[in-house]
Amino acid sequence: MILKSCEKKEKSTYGLVVEVTPDEFNAAIDQAYKKVKGQIAVPGFRKGKAPRKIVESMYGATIFYEDAADIIVPVAMNFGAVESKLNIVGQPTIDDIDIAEDKTVTLTYTVGVYPEITLSEYKGISAVKPAVEVTDSDIDTEIEKVRYQNARIETVSRPVINGDTVNLNYCGTLDGVAFEGGTAENYELKIGSNTFIPGFEEKMQGMVTGEERDLELTFPTEYHSAELAGKDVIFHVKVNEIKSQVLPELDDEFVKDVSDDCDTVEDYRKQMAETIRLNKEAAAHATFENNVMDKLVAAVEGDIPESMIEAYIDNQVNNMRQNLAQYGMELEMYLNMMNMTMEAFRGNMRENAEKNAKSTVALEKVAELENIEISEEEITEGFKELSERWGMDVEDIRKEIADDMMIHDLKVRRAERIVMDSAVAEAPAEEAAAETTEE
Repeated sequence: MILKSCEKKEKSTYGLVVEVTPDEFNAAIDQAYKKVKGQIAVPGFRKGKAPRKIVESMYGATIFYEDAADIIVPVAMNFGAVESKLNIVGQPTIDDIDIAEDKTVTLTYTVGVYPEITLSEYKGISAVKPAVEVTDSDIDTEIEKVRYQNARIETVSRPVINGDTVNLNYCGTLDGVAFEGGTAENYELKIGSNTFIPGFEEKMQGMVTGEERDLELTFPTEYHSAELAGKDVIFHVKVNEIKSQVLPELDDEFVKDVSDDCDTVEDYRKQMAETIRLNKEAAAHATFENNVMDKLVAAVEGDIPESMIEAYIDNQVNNMRQNLAQYGMELEMYLNMMNMTMEAFRGNMRENAEKNAKSTVALEKVAELENIEISEEEITEGFKELSERWGMDVEDIRKEIADDMMIHDLKVRRAERIVMDSAVAEAPAEEAAAETTEE
């Protein structure tokens, strides 16, 4: 093989041309023939025993060219990568494969290379950090959640109100005839859950146990059943039982039941306030980090190759595929349910993939500028951390993850700490405006 040319193109890409000799392509043809010869039947020969030249004479000299190209192209691409000494990222794009009469193959393809970038800033980045404030309303809301979690269900004798769970019988009719799927007995319906078609649950409010009522309703025009979509129907309903959530009183006894550390409502409110504060501070810091990284990404000067972005999209798609597999679902089935093509699915991931690619490149540049080095002790500690997180032996993890990958991850993490430790928190726009007005 010969690397005929290697030319720089736009956006951190190079065009390569590799020439494969006739002998090399002929060897690939022979491999392709041997791979499929057992399936070839030729009159006068036992199946799989016909010589290659006989098969080519019957089906054409190029019969094995496509399979041979599949064999030789990856080899040629790897040869080009080695000879060009380029730091290639992502998957190459084939531009042309020309096979001459003498079986010389000329492969023309484009590769993305690790981008050469500069950073206009990475220390002292100023970004917005949300203010943290805990209000009485925040505390009340969280305590109400706990009360609802500890509520008991009781049968009540009053009329149905929103939030009640009603045991009912119902029968739906269209033009006086019961329709399929419109009848049930002893059905448990929570009023306000919007489980039934619009108007059903609203018109049940005010009914009492034992009462029967006709509900005149209209199915939505976009209803999944064409026979019922947009049609006027009547549901005859009967209330069998009304059940309601009864919340526990917010008193010291309730506090002792739900908290191991508090004995009074006052203490519980203080504890809840501290929990809310910690959660809000964590959320605010996460937002601040995200805002800082957005500005770091914006400071990247240089082109990110398309192949690198596509590689990040591939990674996100694979992660989604693995997550769905845990629930016994294939990605293609999920996309079908969402009425989405793979192209659209990948398109939705593009913005995030581009940001991740740029942030990684930026942090790698920070690591380079800061001359970050990783010690053997840090590598060992990194694998130990993964061992504890994944519940695996360190030795097993080291079989799966090369030291170079761990070193890269540790460098990027330390670079991120350098960026974040020097970052400056800005007040949100409305808060800054208020302070300016006061001055």
